[in-house]
Amino acid sequence: MPDVTTPAINLVPTPPRNMAVASSNEWLQARRALAEEEQALDQQRNALMTKRLGLPRLRIEKDYVFDTPQGKKSLGAVFEGRSQLLVYHFMFGPEWSQGCHGCSFFADGLDGTLAHLNNHDVTLTCISRAPLEKIESYKRRMGWHFPWASSFGSDFNFDFHVSFTKEQLGQETVEFNYKRIPVADAHDELPGLSAFQKDADGSIYLTYGNFGSGTDDVLTTMMLLDMAPKGRNEQKMMDFVKRHDEYAEAQAKPAQQCCA
Repeated sequence: MPDVTTPAINLVPTPPRNMAVASSNEWLQARRALAEEEQALDQQRNALMTKRLGLPRLRIEKDYVFDTPQGKKSLGAVFEGRSQLLVYHFMFGPEWSQGCHGCSFFADGLDGTLAHLNNHDVTLTCISRAPLEKIESYKRRMGWHFPWASSFGSDFNFDFHVSFTKEQLGQETVEFNYKRIPVADAHDELPGLSAFQKDADGSIYLTYGNFGSGTDDVLTTMMLLDMAPKGRNEQKMMDFVKRHDEYAEAQAKPAQQCCA
């Protein structure tokens, strides 16, 4: 499996820690200056959230069917009786032996969100092109419980530009995150997050999609690392991320970027 860097996490490695030592007054002055910038960023984020909620909806016309542990399910059935659905496009191709390590890092935080999301009329699921038996095996290995469906044999991943055919990868560019990107920056599978709404009459609409670095805002582990003294402590982008059962193993050999 060729290495690939997951663009959904972060496109720029974090800088090294500043090791200078300041006096109490110097430290307080620097911290206050940073606090003002943080508050300005919070205001920008709130304004962006308002714009996100103001996006129009796009009606989904195609009938998608997925394989789940409960049998075949349409996209409407994946809502599980709720009116809102969040889909994480988990990188796990049909020929892959395991899921993407970056997506696995993201998925480690999903189980704890389910009770809260469900209480707010939101269903969350992962969807991958890997066959269901591979998904279920990897899910057991990771100890996860969130819903995870297979789109194997479906156009779903291709229609949402998170999977690409050999013909597409033979071109100069592909469509990803609402723009054309060089094929050199692409892969047969890429990640992202899509939001859907279902009306009382059963009509389904796409309300939002994010396939770039913005999804790291929902990663609790990432946010906590960013506040730790050394931050993410990266030597190169994403080298700090492992599958959670591979950290001890990784101490004995160099890290791989993804999906081997």
